[in-house]
Amino acid sequence: MAMHRISIFIMFSVALTSHMFPSDAQNSAQDYVNAHNTPRGQVGLGGVTWNVTLANYAQNYANQRIGDCALTHSNGPYGENLAKGSSSTFTGLAAVNLWVAEKSCYDYTTNSCTGGKQCLHYTQVVWRDSIRIGCARAQCSNGWYYVVCSYDAPGNWVGEWPY
Repeated sequence: MAMHRISIFIMFSVALTSHMFPSDAQNSAQDYVNAHNTPRGQVGLGGVTWNVTLANYAQNYANQRIGDCALTHSNGPYGENLAKGSSSTFTGLAAVNLWVAEKSCYDYTTNSCTGGKQCLHYTQVVWRDSIRIGCARAQCSNGWYYVVCSYDAPGNWVGEWPY
């Protein structure tokens, strides 16, 4: 039986004031790692570590999307979550928090998303074998912000539970 990886993307427009999420903060490697490790710890998993190769891959791909800001996957060798937001307040931390918020749409018993909603960003964040991450943020030509996180090993394999 062939294994297939499922990938999805998310688009989000934010309208928050800059004092809530300063654009010069919440985009560091440690911010991304912390935002991933909190939900992983909630399900009994160890933390992820930052990987420069993955971060470079994510940044190169984000830079390729600057012209169109399209939520199109790179189809590379890594797992991948994408997001974009229309304001400078759309930080890397805000993107990870959006993915983690999909937890409420995930049913572990059936290993599926509920109510026709998305949850695969969340399952990638907590995928047990995805222990290395690298993320990047870029501003698109239209002023939006584009966030990419790359995961090694990739997750969301059909028929497998994330943890």
